[in-house]
Amino acid sequence: MKDRIVYHASKKNNKGREVLHDISFNVKKGEALGIVGRNGSGKSTILKLLTKIIRPNKGTVETKGRISCLIELGAGFHPDMSGRENIYINASIFGLDKKEVDKRIQDILDFSEIEDHIDERVRDYSSGMYMRLAFSIAINVNADILIIDEILSVGDIAFQKKCLDKIKELKKSGVTIVLVTQSPEQAMKICDRTLWIDNAHTRMIGDSKTVCDAYSKFMLE
Repeated sequence: MKDRIVYHASKKNNKGREVLHDISFNVKKGEALGIVGRNGSGKSTILKLLTKIIRPNKGTVETKGRISCLIELGAGFHPDMSGRENIYINASIFGLDKKEVDKRIQDILDFSEIEDHIDERVRDYSSGMYMRLAFSIAINVNADILIIDEILSVGDIAFQKKCLDKIKELKKSGVTIVLVTQSPEQAMKICDRTLWIDNAHTRMIGDSKTVCDAYSKFMLE
């Protein structure tokens, strides 16, 4: 499969209402796709289908390679365990064994900038600390596809910039990126193309500037 992601799917909720209608896109190696849209438009459902948390009612979702995802802040973390213990647990979910984590744990700690708190329970972490640790794990598991859902809105501006710079670096190295964001400016900085979802349908897909300009204008109306 030349594309890292080939997506053509529809999804209904438990009440039978269609939350995604015939959404189609593909994403190549080293390409970044942004996804924008109002709350409730279906953006997060797309990511849950990509990560196989849920399955489509119609169509197929194909991915090639290891997926690393940041879909919900704190998801997969055990609150009564330390940050260090959670690194090993989360990395194992992404497919790394203990020896591989041992080799990368210092890189994770260095990027997160929370090494002084790494042996504390994550229950006592702020949302910003959660984000720092979750992002640092996700970028250090040798993923082929990195999926991010609005988590970059958490934390201080300096660390957000550090994360965006790292995403650009990963993209240059060939990692495929899918980024859900409420910020058209963020999508334009990172993404080659952007998908605009509106009421479960594709409103527009194309180069990020064209789509994000149209989306920004729509949101101001």
